Amino acid sequence: MRESAVARMPVWTLRHRPLAGDVLLAALLVVGVHHSEPAGPPEHRWWTTALVLGTVLLRRRRPEAVLAVATVITAIGVAARWPAPSGLFLLLSVLTYSAALHSRHRRPWLHACLAWGATALAGFAAGPAQWWSPEQFSLFACVFGGAGIGDSVRMRHAYVAEVTERARQAEETREQEARRRVLDERLRIARELHDVVAHHIAVISVHAGAAGHVLRDRPDQVWPVLGHIRGAADAVLDEVKSVIGVLRDPDEVPSTQPTPGLDHLPALLAGLEAAGFSVRREESGAPRRLPSVVDLAAYRIAQEALTNAHKHGDGSAELTITRTPEGITVEVVNRIGPGRAGGPGSGFGLIGMGERASAAGGSLTSGRLPGGRFRVRAELPAPESATSWDDSADQLPTPTPIPTGGHP
Repeated sequence: MRESAVARMPVWTLRHRPLAGDVLLAALLVVGVHHSEPAGPPEHRWWTTALVLGTVLLRRRRPEAVLAVATVITAIGVAARWPAPSGLFLLLSVLTYSAALHSRHRRPWLHACLAWGATALAGFAAGPAQWWSPEQFSLFACVFGGAGIGDSVRMRHAYVAEVTERARQAEETREQEARRRVLDERLRIARELHDVVAHHIAVISVHAGAAGHVLRDRPDQVWPVLGHIRGAADAVLDEVKSVIGVLRDPDEVPSTQPTPGLDHLPALLAGLEAAGFSVRREESGAPRRLPSVVDLAAYRIAQEALTNAHKHGDGSAELTITRTPEGITVEVVNRIGPGRAGGPGSGFGLIGMGERASAAGGSLTSGRLPGGRFRVRAELPAPESATSWDDSADQLPTPTPIPTGGHP
């Protein structure tokens, strides 16, 4: 709140705010010095006013120099028993504070000892009575009090700056880790998408092979074309396999399992229930075959959302799958477990789910609901026309090998 209010202030106000504060402080010190010796001659008022204004306005730029000047003048005034030196003790307090806060060298107690020692020796030179006077004790309190407060403020500023820098570095590290997780997730998605593409290339190969059984009435025109199609499809399939081999981790064992989809949900839910996690599953809409990319994304999002619910929830969740002619919606709702309200996870799981939904052409939303619940909702497009081609490919007969030349 305070930082936002400062950020809204005009630039000229921020630039001149320290100067305005110094002018106000100088005016208050002038009043205090004059009030301490109201019966002093006018010439003393002029030089004390000039001393206060000059030292206060320069205390940020030359803190040690103005402290030395004020100390010398005050010591001379004490030794000569001028009317106003006792009022200058407040000025020395401000200047020792400024030296402790703004000096490049952190030696506040040395500044205080020099200022107090010079003035105390001047008082002792003026007479023993001056040494034991209450003004000397007031001087001691003002000088060392100002130095102590200035050093405390300086240490506080240094601590805040260090904490701010650590927070900035931690935020940068978190952003770098988030970007790395996103890249890793995209790479994993790319590997799986290449598996899906390989499946579609295989479907093209099946179509090309089955065409030989359909168009045998014109073999002189069909067979050379089909041979080239089959050869090109097989070449693309080999290229895709080589790309997958490059993308996969060298230590990763190649999977022989088919790409998972929503048909794997029963096994997933059974594993969660065996671990003591209850999932209430609701489905609406007519079941139908989904595009492989959408089917994979829907399953992975449901898997990740249920895993997060298991980690951060109270032991149960609701899984809702809604199928429409335009697509499919996957929604997971769970109650936030005790002690989790103020300690959310890293958010990397949500990032991965968002990347998967985006790769499938959909969107993902997540957030808290009333009653201490959390919801993850993914909407994935899957028009019915997009699956007709895959369905027709499954109904084609298995082709026989086709030569690349003329009619067999």
